[in-house]
Amino acid sequence: MLDVAAEGSIRVRIDGGDWQVTDMAVVPPYTPHEVLSEARLINVIKVEAETVDLAVAPELLRQRGAVAADGFVAHTRKLSEELRSSRCENLMSVDFDRLLFEQTLAPRRIDPRIREVVETIKRNPAAPALAEDCAQDVSLSFSRVLHLFKEEVEIPFRSFRSWKRARGLLCRVNEKSSLTDVALDSGYPDSTHFSHSIRQVYGLKPKDIFAGSRRLAVYANGDSAAFSRDRFGAADHACAARPMTGAAAPNGNPTRLG
Repeated sequence: MLDVAAEGSIRVRIDGGDWQVTDMAVVPPYTPHEVLSEARLINVIKVEAETVDLAVAPELLRQRGAVAADGFVAHTRKLSEELRSSRCENLMSVDFDRLLFEQTLAPRRIDPRIREVVETIKRNPAAPALAEDCAQDVSLSFSRVLHLFKEEVEIPFRSFRSWKRARGLLCRVNEKSSLTDVALDSGYPDSTHFSHSIRQVYGLKPKDIFAGSRRLAVYANGDSAAFSRDRFGAADHACAARPMTGAAAPNGNPTRLG
């Protein structure tokens, strides 16, 4: 994840370390961090770690913490304004790799059986995908699929499923359903588990996320959410290996992202 100040600077703290002041920070995959912004907006480029080979990615993506990259910051700010002013809804026609990095990001090569498990979770993160069932689908033992999943994706099966399930919440925040209904429909056993899991990922209570996203619009490609924009100008690209810009945290309150 690349956090780029829309204007001024941002403060970032990664995994409980010291606060850093910068205009851009790089956060490794699945790493807890907090962000504070001087401005109301903050640009975020999210790269799905399970789909991109970070070992051969642009050097920028292989750094950690505050990064000095004036040219990239200026480019990101310009692109963010262009996307916002154009109100582009067909984002599937936009090549974000080339727009942002001037190259296509190399896909990550993982065991095809684990790739199948990953895609099963991503297609429907709300489904009760059990490791036992996934193991049976790809003809592996339960213990083997857990070991191979962590080895290939670099995150435990359960953590990956929890992350994708929490990400799916963004597609539901402007519905009129109760939080309990959203929790159950999203695959959580009860509202307590739902609240705890969402706070682990976003650092915010579900009710606060819903309250702050009344103007959220979601543009979808098929069954997957492709784009969203809320009152902070947030945008999230849920399609694999297609990073884009957006906002991560309201001004004045540090938001913890897992």
